Amino acid sequence: MVIDDNAAPLARESAGVPLQCPVKRPCRILVVDDDSDLRLLYADALARADYDVDAVENGAAAWKALHVINYDLLIIEHNLPRLTGVELVLEMRSARLALPVILVTGQLPAEALAQNPLLQLAALLPKPFYLSQLLETVRVVLQATGSIPGQLELLPVWPSQSSAASSRS
Repeated sequence: MVIDDNAAPLARESAGVPLQCPVKRPCRILVVDDDSDLRLLYADALARADYDVDAVENGAAAWKALHVINYDLLIIEHNLPRLTGVELVLEMRSARLALPVILVTGQLPAEALAQNPLLQLAALLPKPFYLSQLLETVRVVLQATGSIPGQLELLPVWPSQSSAASSRS
């Protein structure tokens, strides 16, 4: 459960001005959560903080969206139907997409994280959290990754990536 601290103006002040991506446009974020209330809550908070936000309900829909739109950040719940957050990030990394990812979860997938060091998560945000924490995490990740809009950087090909992809088949 996300705790709305009803401090949208305070959240913006504490998080500072949202990171503006180059080309004078807000960063584009994809939010993925199967809980429609949480999905809308996250999307609304991010939109009020002047980010461009799309939201989908599962990993399969997110994978499709990632093929259509270039995002600057992915915020994804781990426990999703059809394709978990970790599985989606593994697919992205197998496709050599270096999109920064914030994994949001109520139950830490410790085993999945330990077995997949190539996930390269930008941040892990355990539930419950305040919306101000979400906004600050987004700001920090975008600032740290120097996200460039409209360009998905390709990761280098590592020998273990192909074996990780084949082990899931």
